[in-house]
Amino acid sequence: MAEGLRRRVAARLPAADGIALALALALAAMLLSRAAGVWSGAAGRASISPVLCAIILGLLWRNTIGVGPRWLPGLEWVTFRLLRVGIALVGLRLTLGGASSVAVVALPVVIACIITALALSMALGRWLGLSQPLRILLAAGTAICGCTAVVAVAPVVRARPAETAIALTCVVLLGATGMLLYPWIGQSLFAASPQSAGIFLGTSIHDTSQVVGASLIYAQQFGAPEVVPVAGFTKLLRNLTLLLIIPLAASWSGEKLRMETRGPRAWFGYLRKAMPGFLVAFVLLAILRNVGDHALQGAAPRAAWQQMLNATSTASELFLVCGMTAVGLGVVVRDLRQVGWRALVGGFAVAVAVATCSLSMIYAVRHLIG
Repeated sequence: MAEGLRRRVAARLPAADGIALALALALAAMLLSRAAGVWSGAAGRASISPVLCAIILGLLWRNTIGVGPRWLPGLEWVTFRLLRVGIALVGLRLTLGGASSVAVVALPVVIACIITALALSMALGRWLGLSQPLRILLAAGTAICGCTAVVAVAPVVRARPAETAIALTCVVLLGATGMLLYPWIGQSLFAASPQSAGIFLGTSIHDTSQVVGASLIYAQQFGAPEVVPVAGFTKLLRNLTLLLIIPLAASWSGEKLRMETRGPRAWFGYLRKAMPGFLVAFVLLAILRNVGDHALQGAAPRAAWQQMLNATSTASELFLVCGMTAVGLGVVVRDLRQVGWRALVGGFAVAVAVATCSLSMIYAVRHLIG
């Protein structure tokens, strides 16, 4: 009986090997960041972001030493559990005043970027000879929410497994490239406005985890912690548009009639994929933050509340460093060969167009609202 219980528990727990690998590389990244700060003489902060070190170490390990099958369950747990908890906890950093000021600028930028991605992906993809499902998946993955959008839209447009795999690979590889490059672009253009930098990162990078990773790199590298909740909230606005894109994609692919025949349960299943649980938790924790800020009165309760916020912020950052290590360990450069040059060119062009649209719209909207 005890042996049977042990086996059931082991089957439900993630493999420890992958978790230990992600944790070891995350700790090595933190030590490397600290050592770089000491060596460069940076006072009180790291000269190289721990998240940046974690991603690079993960990339180097995966593409040189490699990751065996026994590591994968633990790495998946870190990526799909621990990382998402860290992202959800970022909601506790978002204040109501900050969210409203961000939304005024971010919402028109998000809408413009999605329209740009959809239009260019459909037109360029047709010219490159890509199938319609693949064009829609590349547009949704680039403009809305990365892998989540691809997985949610793929069954709606009846994409073949190969098309879904190609779109996911493009999202991971191109999004990871943006995650490593865009923080420096944001700093060069928006050094005086961390909010604008956060909106740029939140609208131009593919996946939610990549957006949070890029914003953490920016925050740690340039001493602007407010960028993290701004980028996270902007990305949430993008994710919400998937609730409108799914019916639109169904109409484009001729699947609307079949889904209507299957009834509301089919729509609910697709829409639930569009709003994963960790994003719902992000919203609920943001609400909790603002309720706590306004409801707690007196020095002692407010001091305890602030201590709790500081503790969750520290925990979130630790979870995110471990999670981004696992993200780096999941990027396989040789997968580029399997994508094909047409899909890669299409995905790259759409990604560049979205980033350019984001920068242009941020400047335009800020000029209009003064």
